[in-house]
Amino acid sequence: MRDRMRLNRHGNARPIAWTTALAVMTLAAACGTTAPPPPAAPPAAPIQQVAPVPVSAAQRARLPRSTTYTRLRGTPKDTAPFEPGNGHVTHPTQPQVVYASPGGAPVGILPTTSVGSPVWVPIVEEQPGWVRVLLPSRPNLSTGWIYAAGGGLRNAYSAYYVRIDLAAHQLTVVKSDRSLGTWKVAIGAPSTPTPPGRTFLLASLTPEHPTYSPRMLALGTHSAVLQTFDGGPGTIGLHGWPDDSVFGQEISHGCVRVPAPALRVLSHVPLGSAVVINP
Repeated sequence: MRDRMRLNRHGNARPIAWTTALAVMTLAAACGTTAPPPPAAPPAAPIQQVAPVPVSAAQRARLPRSTTYTRLRGTPKDTAPFEPGNGHVTHPTQPQVVYASPGGAPVGILPTTSVGSPVWVPIVEEQPGWVRVLLPSRPNLSTGWIYAAGGGLRNAYSAYYVRIDLAAHQLTVVKSDRSLGTWKVAIGAPSTPTPPGRTFLLASLTPEHPTYSPRMLALGTHSAVLQTFDGGPGTIGLHGWPDDSVFGQEISHGCVRVPAPALRVLSHVPLGSAVVINP
């Protein structure tokens, strides 16, 4: 045992191997030695700007207009349907070709005006030379890519967004992350529900002879049940209602009926601002 054990200063024996290991650990700590860090991941290659597919005048004439009256095919679906986004919006100062992807197939034309209002749409994604925007056409949650490097767009920022909580029957207007108010509202009946998901304020209309609302705020989304309504394309809107007893109920054809104070606040929300409809 004399060649396997060593006495410490208290007369206790301990294994030599343990003593050696302790000395190595103490030396490593004194020298600050640590395991080498893992190699850093190589930086991601920058996304290269892609040129758009050429579209002739004849092809443009055949492409459907992206309005609340049309249905587009081949449009990518919104990948963040319950996020308000960053507030960036854009307006086509001249009609813009809408593509399925950067460098992909053309799927439509975004006009400069729609429903009597200038078209402003939210930007939900960007790539070099391109912006992806929400569209006002069916199917709901449609998006499309516009070649921004080609010009013809005017960009802006909206500090507003509108949140509608269907389960709570509530509407909230937010500006710069601060609530401007929350109100009980009436939403679609079970047979004609208000469609959930992210959309935007498409148009603001003042009826010449108002009946139930002095202002109609059209959204870029549509009833999933009604293809047409009252001569229109089944566009969902925000509007007032003269009978306060409806608020908090599921009673409309899909539109959201709001009290007068909410409508006054909503009338100041810029076109293109995001409207998030939570289930």
